[in-house]
Amino acid sequence: MKPHLIPILLFISSVVCGQGNPFVRDIYTADPSAHVWEDGRLYVYPSHDITPPRGCDRMDKYHVYSTDDMINWIDHGQILEAKDVPWGQPLADNATFMWAPDCAYKNGKYYFYFPHPDKDPWNSNWKIGIAVSDQPASDFTILDHPLIGLPESGEIDPCVFIDDDGQAYFYYGGGNRCFGAKLKDNMIELDGELQSMTGLYDFHEATWVFKRNGIYYLTYSDNNPGANQLRYATSTNPLGPWSHKGVYLRPTTCDTSHGSVVEYKGQWWAFYHTADLSGTGLLRCICVDSLFFNEDGTIRTVVQTKDQGSPYLDILRTTNDTIEAEDFNSGGQGIAYWSNEQGYNSGTLRKNEDIVIGENRRNGTYYVTGTSEKEYINYTFEVLEDGIYDIDFTIGAANQNPETRFYIEFDWYKNTNPRRYTAPYVAITDLPVVTVSGITLSKGIHTLNFYPLGNVNFDKFVFRKYTSIPAINKNEITVYPNPSDGLFQILAPPTGTITINDSVGNCILEKKNNETDSTIDLSGYASGIYILTIRQENQIYQSKLIKK
Repeated sequence: MKPHLIPILLFISSVVCGQGNPFVRDIYTADPSAHVWEDGRLYVYPSHDITPPRGCDRMDKYHVYSTDDMINWIDHGQILEAKDVPWGQPLADNATFMWAPDCAYKNGKYYFYFPHPDKDPWNSNWKIGIAVSDQPASDFTILDHPLIGLPESGEIDPCVFIDDDGQAYFYYGGGNRCFGAKLKDNMIELDGELQSMTGLYDFHEATWVFKRNGIYYLTYSDNNPGANQLRYATSTNPLGPWSHKGVYLRPTTCDTSHGSVVEYKGQWWAFYHTADLSGTGLLRCICVDSLFFNEDGTIRTVVQTKDQGSPYLDILRTTNDTIEAEDFNSGGQGIAYWSNEQGYNSGTLRKNEDIVIGENRRNGTYYVTGTSEKEYINYTFEVLEDGIYDIDFTIGAANQNPETRFYIEFDWYKNTNPRRYTAPYVAITDLPVVTVSGITLSKGIHTLNFYPLGNVNFDKFVFRKYTSIPAINKNEITVYPNPSDGLFQILAPPTGTITINDSVGNCILEKKNNETDSTIDLSGYASGIYILTIRQENQIYQSKLIKK
């Protein structure tokens, strides 16, 4: 069998510098497969969603990305596409179906594995193609045959893991089935029959295998409806049986999920994809965040982060400033804001932005308007002092809908039960002040995420710090144990309100204190410091809770 030579194309590598998640923004990418090679760089091999989207059939033209600092990424350009596959057949409506790939290094060669159907109907004719190169990100030659030894009707999502002894293993799966087998030394042929990977709970697709401290980990996407999660299982053998351990990546903004885990320069990293830039699971974008292990080897839930834009005109507002609604962050759709009406240009301020900005010609003010549910606007600011703040929003409903509300979060924290505030309907010339009270903020730079629930006229907001508050007699309050593994007993007078905030001010729990002895359960939250606040009329008590 002869290799198939890809036509020589000239690519100029581009550099994407210093941005957060998603770290690739010029094209849509998904299914990131991350590896560290002998040159000391970390390489990512994702799939590529083609725009405009039509469905899962429009995926093609693989790119490769690399970094040496996890901040600055190089796009090495396209390495192959569907039309170059010699054993592939033209599919209906020019469908391409170049789905999630992987790459492996052995015997001085880089082996790029990709799923592709060889004829219609595509969903029952998957094969695993192989391209080979002496370089990690260029000059790949496609073999004229798929991976040898696979069943006639195969699966998707190839993964290749090479153990410490040099033995290579192949995995793939989909539709709730996962298989694995040894690979021969030539890396293009199975060494024995495929084995079912047993012990996996709710397996869907997206197999990834890595090893740490002598333990094998198999990660995968589950079947959580409309919002797949990434789960993992462990074993003392690369082919199982496996023991399910739980979820390490909660749902993202995308309905699908697919990831990889790799260690680089002493830190473990979780790669995954979201729909942050497009709002649709047909056009995805790849992200990376730190991953941590517990002492027993279990994986802590990954904290997902996201670039929220930068201060407008590079002017960092503070808690001493009035922040105008139209001075939302720079960064565009999916980063600084989300607008359901993309392509809007107000013609007054912030040209080429999608947020509607109105103008009150009577008093010369500008305001954000035309908002709707599932939109957001970000404002980055500096907290000058630790403390408890009230935030006064000058805001009103744009119509007589009594359900018009808004809520806020900080630093992209996703509160499942946020406090919502009413925006009353009034004339734009007389917008009222709606106060969000009792927000605990730590000194430093934070981002306020504003979420409208309906159409509002939003003019500005200001911070007011509590300077002198009568304190509750500390002898009346007992908190134990503290530190705790998660359960705290709060002994306090049976009146008032108990609030728990994280270190950046996000409210994670609020309850009326109707009992002398209250139990606070933080066992489902990350280790760290939390702020307990007890309010009784005009008195307040605060203390730190330390979760181990």
